[in-house]
Amino acid sequence: MRCSIIVPMLNEAQGLPRLLARLRALERQGCEVLIVDGGSDDGGAERAAQAGFRVLSSPRGRARQMNQGAAHATGDVLLFLHADTQLPDGALVTLRRALQRSGAPWGRFDVVIEGRHPMLRVVAWLMNLRSRWTGIATGDQAIFVTREAFDTVGGYPDQPLMEDIELSSRLLHRARPVCIRDRVQTSGRRWESRGVWRTVLLMWQLRWAYWRGAPAVQLAQRYR
Repeated sequence: MRCSIIVPMLNEAQGLPRLLARLRALERQGCEVLIVDGGSDDGGAERAAQAGFRVLSSPRGRARQMNQGAAHATGDVLLFLHADTQLPDGALVTLRRALQRSGAPWGRFDVVIEGRHPMLRVVAWLMNLRSRWTGIATGDQAIFVTREAFDTVGGYPDQPLMEDIELSSRLLHRARPVCIRDRVQTSGRRWESRGVWRTVLLMWQLRWAYWRGAPAVQLAQRYR
């Protein structure tokens, strides 16, 4: 069960040394790593390529970038990893065992959010609880899926927001996800820059509107 790790990237030069060090360690474990750049203008894509990583170009948009990576991936399992998210130690072994034991074609990790604000731990706990209850995963939780299941549901929808929610919903029709309690660590910069509770409220409003049928394009404008 070979794993392909797909990393959508856009202007991540500041955190690039840390990201590439993590990805190099995953390559040494036998993973295929594909970085998919959405038109960075900070030199990050060029630096990643110079470091020896396979860098693909894609139109901007996380869904489009991840689908581009999936189209070039050769692994049996696709793991979609945000550039500011770090897998826990032993994640690949844990992932393989979880898929084999559960028989599920997809899953995700629990998440912890880095940052100074004490409420970020509460937010992460609620995210994990909600995901376990609903069977819906977010991109911050490092979604992984077998190639067969990903292709069957048509990959990520071509939309600028809620692509992870929509993919989860499609996969949920096949099976509930395997929820790994080991935690990925993701950046809290978005939460802290916009305000933790303000961001929580906004995300719940957007999810509710999406569930009610609001177009993802319209919601993306509110998110910005």
